Amino acid sequence: MEMIQSVKNPKVQLWRSLRDAKGRKQSGSFLVEGVRLVREALLSSFPVREVLLRDDFQADPSLIPLLNGNFPVYRLADHVFQSVCDTRTPQGIAAVLGVRTLPLQGSALIALDGIQDPGNLGTIIRTADAAGMNGVLLSPECADLFSPKVLRAAMGSVFHLGFSFPEHLDQALMALKEKGFSILSSQLDGEPFFNRRNVRSSFVLVIGNEGNGVSDPVRRIATHRLCLPMAGNAESLNASVAAGIMMYDLMRFPS
Repeated sequence: MEMIQSVKNPKVQLWRSLRDAKGRKQSGSFLVEGVRLVREALLSSFPVREVLLRDDFQADPSLIPLLNGNFPVYRLADHVFQSVCDTRTPQGIAAVLGVRTLPLQGSALIALDGIQDPGNLGTIIRTADAAGMNGVLLSPECADLFSPKVLRAAMGSVFHLGFSFPEHLDQALMALKEKGFSILSSQLDGEPFFNRRNVRSSFVLVIGNEGNGVSDPVRRIATHRLCLPMAGNAESLNASVAAGIMMYDLMRFPS
């Protein structure tokens, strides 16, 4: 196992670049930190390129067999490991993975139309996984799926769901509509969500940008325009909270 003690090492420079979208795009790689995310990564079908251990890291016995894969494992001096990680107090283990996603399939999908906050994006993905949704469509205006903040908020769910990155979200949704999917647009001027009718078993729930909502081209092709009722004085809900309520209810009672 190679020991790396300098931040000037070329490998370290590459790993540090993965904190930025430009570096991830150039290398086709991304980095996950922490025992839970690394475990999820090693159990997934994503290509593992390297595993990084802080010099004093002691692996849990259940993790050790997963580290004996067809990839190099490096020990890093504490200051070197800290320089690679995005978190202030890293747990001592990280993994570099090749960028890929599972194919989009299934009948319960969520489309995110310009969700820009990484925490919101990751939380929606995690909730979609927990609720039993099958996949996620991300518009080009969304935050980067493989950014450290999104990955932490998603808590490994990027390894479980299918994803699609259409250049034009409205066109992708129109194609699904033509296949028989109901397109549910979440918007403040919509009909009451809990009174919805005639939602098909195959559906796409669309959650719009935090400030501007669902874009006009997507609104125009929606089969249903829905809003959550507000019993109190709040003007609206956080995008990830609204998405969670809607996803769970749709999975229980599609129509």
